[in-house]
Formats: sequence, C-alpha cells, structure tokens
Amino acid sequence: MDGSWPSVAVVIPVLDEAESVGDAVRSALDQEYPGSVEVVVADGGSSDGTVQILERLAAADHRVRVVPNPAGNAPAGLNAAIRASSSDVIVRCDGHAILPPSYISTAVETLLETGAGNVGGIQEATGKGFLQRAIALAMSIPMGVGDSRFHYGGAPGPTDTVYLGTFPRAVLDKVGMYDESLIRNQDYELNWRLQEAGEEVWFEPRLRVRYTPRPDLLALWRQYYDYGRWKNRVIRRHPASLRPRQLAPPALVVGLSVSTLAALASRRALGGIVPGVYAAALGATGAFYAAKRGDPAALLLPLVLPVMHVAWGCGFIVGPWNKRYRRY
Repeated sequence: MDGSWPSVAVVIPVLDEAESVGDAVRSALDQEYPGSVEVVVADGGSSDGTVQILERLAAADHRVRVVPNPAGNAPAGLNAAIRASSSDVIVRCDGHAILPPSYISTAVETLLETGAGNVGGIQEATGKGFLQRAIALAMSIPMGVGDSRFHYGGAPGPTDTVYLGTFPRAVLDKVGMYDESLIRNQDYELNWRLQEAGEEVWFEPRLRVRYTPRPDLLALWRQYYDYGRWKNRVIRRHPASLRPRQLAPPALVVGLSVSTLAALASRRALGGIVPGVYAAALGATGAFYAAKRGDPAALLLPLVLPVMHVAWGCGFIVGPWNKRYRRY
C-alpha cells in the first residue's frame, strides 16, 4: 500500500465480560498494523469485574479508553464508543471476540482497494465441549444458517451482511451509525442502510474472527428466539431487506404445527410428512458431517439444529407482540 495508513479505532460494547474482555482488548492492541490504533470500550453497567479489568488495561496502555454506556445495550455502546473516538476508520469488535494479528491490516487494505462502505469476514464458531462443538458446527453449515457466507465462507465480493465490520468513519456519519432501538440485528440493519445509501458491503474470507457459541441448548434457544424476533422488526422497517433464508424457519414452524394438528385430527399418516422429511434431513446432515469432519459431536446436529430453527421461527412469528427483551 502506498501512502500513509489511516488511523483506526476499535470499538467494543461490553456488559459483564470479565472472562473474555481482557483477551479481546489485547488482541486489538497487538495488531500488526503500521498506522495508529485506539481501543474504545463502552461499558453498559457491568457488575462482574469487567470495569476493573478495563481500568487496569487503560492505565497500562494510553491507547485504551473506557466510556460509559448508560443505555446498556450493544448498539448504544457502539455509538458511544464511535463518538468518543477520533480515528478515520472504525473496526467493530465484541467483548468475547479475538481479532487475529493481521485483521486490521487486511480489513483496511480491502476497504481502500474496494472503496466499500463496510468490510467484514467470517464468524468462526469454535466449541470446547461435545455439545458446544455441535452448536459451533450447526452455526457453520448451510443447513443451520442458510446462505449467509459470513458463517462458513465463500468467494470475496459484495454481500448483504458480514460479521462485525470495518467502516470509513465518514460513511458511518453519513448513514447515522447503529440504530439504538434494535437490541439484536443492528448489524444487518446498518448494512442494509449502507446499501440503500449506495455503499457496498464487502465479504473478505481472509478476515476470520473466533467466536464462542452458547454452551447449552437453553441459552441457544434464547439467542435464536431473540434473533428471529428482532429480524421481524427489521423486516417490517425495511421490507425490501427480506431474504428467502429468513422465511425458512417460520415456514418450518408453521409446517410442523399444521402437520401435527392434521395428524391429531385425522390420525392419518399424511400429517407426518413434514416432520418425517425434516427428521430425515436432520439425520442425514448429522451423519454426513460426522463422517466429513471426523467429529462424533456432529451426531448431535439432529438435536441442535431444531433448537436453532424452531426458536428463530417462533421468535419471528411472535415478534410483533413480544415486548420483552434482554439488553445484550
């Protein structure tokens, strides 16, 4: 690259991230980037020692700043951190994400080469235990997440959304940053507004960020229920942003419900067609990936995938009527 490198701000919203925030901030500080890097962390009212860890990091390195996030949710924290920064490029990160050393250099190079409004890559889900490995796999295959390239890879190029993101600050100022009314799905909504404003969202598979998925099925259900619920809100606000993959989970929930009612009402085998086909697809998927990956954890996919699909579908269907939400 010719010329000077733009200054970069890594912005991180956190809430009770004591176990991982130190590693996340250090990964941002240890970047192999020739330009200047600042790290701005917005705390949403942590009570688990996160603030004390951040204060120690800030005292040890002047590039780290901690700002309050009174609203307590992720989009408000991102906006607070962006406003407190003074850099030309904004790199979005999470309190449990680990940026590889070449992440910022690759992202900024791609941003400058493509002229895109956002550059992002792959959410590389990795689990530790048997069940968590199955959850990570489910989040990395088309049967689990449809055609979202940021979950499992693909060729570089324009796309509808990416994981995290690297933005020219001027572009964020133009489109209005993150929508603070969206507790979930704020990244997708921002990427949609970028495209409406004539900016490109660019997928770069060299950008891989390790992600630790939920450790159990109840937490996974809650996560995907919230995903579906907030996706409904985004689609009602931006109807043209709807993608076919987003209709699959609610269609599955309706199909399973109708089939079950039909079976109960008529006691005929016809009512079991949809559940039977779905169960066969789940079993085949588990067997295929167990053989392909050589990991017996894949045999749990017939248990994990329905949790993701049904939770997302139920959240999407009841979204307009469910007003309760978690801050993160």
